[in-house]
Amino acid sequence: MLMPKRVKHRKQFRGSMAGKAMRGNKITNGEYGIVALEPAWIKSNQIEAARIAMTRYIKRGGQVWIKIFPDKPVTAKPAETRLGSGKGTLEYWVAVVKPGRVLFEISGVAPETAQEALRLAIHKLPVKCKIVSKADLEGGE
Repeated sequence: MLMPKRVKHRKQFRGSMAGKAMRGNKITNGEYGIVALEPAWIKSNQIEAARIAMTRYIKRGGQVWIKIFPDKPVTAKPAETRLGSGKGTLEYWVAVVKPGRVLFEISGVAPETAQEALRLAIHKLPVKCKIVSKADLEGGE
């Protein structure tokens, strides 16, 4: 599971997911990628599940890049706990994703294989996504 080695502050505010992705919205390494179409928090175990789905399908051929990192801690209080007594304990880590953000990239495999591997990965993610090629993002969007 992805998570930071160490952080300056153990607990964070929830923050805002308003707006579009200003950075991380181009395909830099691979040939094909997954682009988020809506804002969301993506948990570290969801990122890992998508990565495993892709690498299994391409049978460890080609190369996969994960372009998001879960660096935001999310806390939760136990069930049936009264209010007060501070913020809850850290439960999991999330990556904050805005619309237009490239989540994964893939290269070194046939286009049909890449499309299918990315499609399988999209099913593991909690956001609406689309599959794009490097040419798509450079061209119009």
